[in-house]
Amino acid sequence: MIVSLAELLILGLIVDWAFRKLTVPGLVGMLFLGVLFGPHALGLVNPELLAVSGDFRLIALIVILLRAGLELSKDTLNRVGGRVLVLAVIPAVVEGVAIMALGPSLLGLSLMESAILGSVLAAVSPAVVVPLMIRFMEQGKGAEKGIPTMVLAASSLDDVFVIVVYSVLIGIYTGASVGIAWQLAGIPLSILLGIVVGLVIGVGLFKVFQKFNPRATKRVLVMLGLSVLLVRAEYIMQAWIPFAALLAVMAMGFIILEKDDHMAHEISAKLGKIWVFAEIVLFTMVGAQVDIEVAMEAGFAGALIIGLGLVARSIGTYGCLLGSELNVAERIFVVITYLPKATVQAAIGGAPLAAMALAGMETGAGEIILAVAVLSIVLTAPLGAWAISVTGDRVLQVALAGIHDARDAVKESEGGEN
Repeated sequence: MIVSLAELLILGLIVDWAFRKLTVPGLVGMLFLGVLFGPHALGLVNPELLAVSGDFRLIALIVILLRAGLELSKDTLNRVGGRVLVLAVIPAVVEGVAIMALGPSLLGLSLMESAILGSVLAAVSPAVVVPLMIRFMEQGKGAEKGIPTMVLAASSLDDVFVIVVYSVLIGIYTGASVGIAWQLAGIPLSILLGIVVGLVIGVGLFKVFQKFNPRATKRVLVMLGLSVLLVRAEYIMQAWIPFAALLAVMAMGFIILEKDDHMAHEISAKLGKIWVFAEIVLFTMVGAQVDIEVAMEAGFAGALIIGLGLVARSIGTYGCLLGSELNVAERIFVVITYLPKATVQAAIGGAPLAAMALAGMETGAGEIILAVAVLSIVLTAPLGAWAISVTGDRVLQVALAGIHDARDAVKESEGGEN
């Protein structure tokens, strides 16, 4: 397993360099590398590595969200907070409803099966969007209007909302015992509880860091460890109390930034170094899950429903930005950031098929849902990442104020540790 991981890391670095030379985000190359080396193509990735790929992907997502929290300014959130809540719900609902309406005629699914497909496809990919938003924030791009912060926060909430809706729909479809009212009430409850728990832990961590003044590397290790435990707590508590652990991870970083921005930037700089490793693992492992043959089974009808769903989503996203201070180009940029699919679709694309088989139901609809989910990754993740990078560099204006502390922290982190 370790040899296979080493090969992916070396090849991932080479592919990252090559794609950046072509002005294409390196993660696009990593996705293709994962597809090529995965079990559905050349089969060169060790099965033992694939067996623990879920754990690697989780750690990578935690690194992403910790960095996101450590970059979320309270002042910026206050400016864009209302818009964040609208963007977290409306585009996903519009896309999901459009797919539900189109599914029966294009794919031969029932209305409920189409609704399940809509809930699988409606989530934006934090793995693609969040790292790019962090890069723009570190460069000061779009900072004056808080555009990267708005997209980062909204896309994270979007995933929580969509996954809960999916859980309700699949529970109803398979006849599982599911309290619809409780599940729907669980959406705001899980978000609120996740934020509160993260803030409380973040305050406690800050006091510990202040008192004992550990080296930055040790602070990072403590935060990573606590984040994994939070995700485990969500799994244990899910039957009784809805709890969004990944939002708690973000909130933990957010409160440390509010308490001491220099400490936050220093920790973020360390996480940025870990991200070099985590990014390769995340995107090659996501790519390795993609079965091109399954994706092709969705055919033209699958591609059409994905495209029409994205058109509906784009209209919903643009509508959410009407009346904002963003100009037309900036609104189009936000629309583009809401297009990529990857992490959530890779995680739950096959779940309906498994749930239907477990319930002893006909699995044809589950196979169609899986095929369309895989195709959505193939079509939108590489193109979406490239489009976000290109449009962001061209559209977002640089605000120099506020990025000097981060640069100082990076230099200090590179020169030595506290």
